[in-house]
Amino acid sequence: MTNILMFILVFFIWCTLDFYFGRKFHLKKVLKRHYPIRHGKWLLFTDGGDLFKNLFKDISNAKYHVHILFYIVKNDHVSLEFLDLLKKKAKEGVTVRLLLDRIGSYRISRKIIHSLKKSGIHVSFCNKPKFPFLFYSLNYRNHRKITVIDGTIGYFGGFNIGREYLGQDPYLGYWQDYHLKLVGDGVQDLQTEFLWDWKRATGEDLLKKKIYFPELSKGALPMRFLPTDGAHLKEFLVHLLNNAKTEILIGTPYFIPGKEILQVLVAALKRGVRVTILVPYKADHVLVREAAFPYFRQLLKAGGRIYRYTNGFYHGKIILIDNEYCDFGTANFDKRSLFINDELNCIIRDPIFIKKIRRELVNDILLRSEQLTLAEYKKRPFWHRGKEIVSSLISDLL
Repeated sequence: MTNILMFILVFFIWCTLDFYFGRKFHLKKVLKRHYPIRHGKWLLFTDGGDLFKNLFKDISNAKYHVHILFYIVKNDHVSLEFLDLLKKKAKEGVTVRLLLDRIGSYRISRKIIHSLKKSGIHVSFCNKPKFPFLFYSLNYRNHRKITVIDGTIGYFGGFNIGREYLGQDPYLGYWQDYHLKLVGDGVQDLQTEFLWDWKRATGEDLLKKKIYFPELSKGALPMRFLPTDGAHLKEFLVHLLNNAKTEILIGTPYFIPGKEILQVLVAALKRGVRVTILVPYKADHVLVREAAFPYFRQLLKAGGRIYRYTNGFYHGKIILIDNEYCDFGTANFDKRSLFINDELNCIIRDPIFIKKIRRELVNDILLRSEQLTLAEYKKRPFWHRGKEIVSSLISDLL
C-alpha cells in the first residue's frame, strides 16, 4: 500500500512539474498574430446535416487546392465518406492537405493514414505528444476547425467530422452547433492560419505562395480574426466583458472560466448588465458539467441567469455583447481554451448577422432549455457535490 501511495505521489509531482515547465516553454514560443478588419459574405449553419451537405459539395467542386484542419475526424461512416471524398479529389489532381490534431483524431488508424497518403493526400498531425514535457504536450491541442477551398471559400466554427454532429449519437441526441461559410477577403486570414499551423506541423512554409492567396472581393460582413495559441484569450475576454453596458449572452458547452473572468461577470451584474449563460444539460466528457457548478453558484447569487439545453447536446461557442459585438469561433468558455488550446475566434459587428445569431440563441434558451434557479441549485444531491470537488481540482485540464 505504501508503495502505491508513493507511486501516486511521485506521478502527481511529475505531472505538476511537467505541466508547469512545459507551459513556460510553450509561452516563450507563442507568437501573437494580428489581422485587420475584413469584409466577406457569410452563410450560417446550425445543423450538421446542412453543413456537411454544403461543405462536401464545395470540396467536390474544388479545382486547385483544398486545405483542411479539424480537431476531430473519427473512424465512422461520416468520417470515411469525408475521407473518401478527399481521396477522390486528390486522384483528380487537386492538391489536398489534411491537418488533424493528434489526440483529438486518435481514431484515425495507420491503415487509414497510409491509404490517404497513397491516394496523394498530404496528411500531417499537429501537436504530437513529445518529450521532454510529455504530460503538457498530451494536453496541448489544436482545437481550430478550418477549411479553405481554392483560396476563395472558407469554413470555420464548432463542428468536427463524425456521426454525432449529425445527431446520430444515441446518448447525446441532436447536436446544436454553429459554423460559418465565408466568401470574400476574410478567407485569406483563414488560409494564413491553416498554413501557419501546417508550417508548425511539417516545416513546409507556404505562407508566401501567391497561388494560395487569390485576389478576393469584399462582402458586407465586417470581421476580424483572433487566433490564440494557449495565450492572450483571457485578456481579450476580460476587455470585451468589462465594456458591456446592457447585456452579456454566452453560449458554451463547457463553462469553466476561472476566478478572474468570473469576477468580471459578477462585476457586470452588479453594474446592471444582464448576464445569461446557456450550457448543455448533458455532458459529453467526464466531470465537465460538475466543474461549472461552483461558478454557477456565484453567478446565481449575483442575479445571473443559467439555462441548460435539453434538446440534445449544445456545443455552440458564442458571446454576444450589447447586440453590438459577437465573438464567434472555436474557443469554449473554459480554462482549456483560455490557457492551453490553439483556438480561432472571429469578432463580428454586422447587425444582420448579430440579429440572426441572437435569434438562434434566444430560441435555444426559451424553447429548448430549462432554467437553473438558485433554489434548484441548492437541492443538488450529495454525490453531485462530491464530483464538483473532484472536478474543481482538475478543472484546468477538463
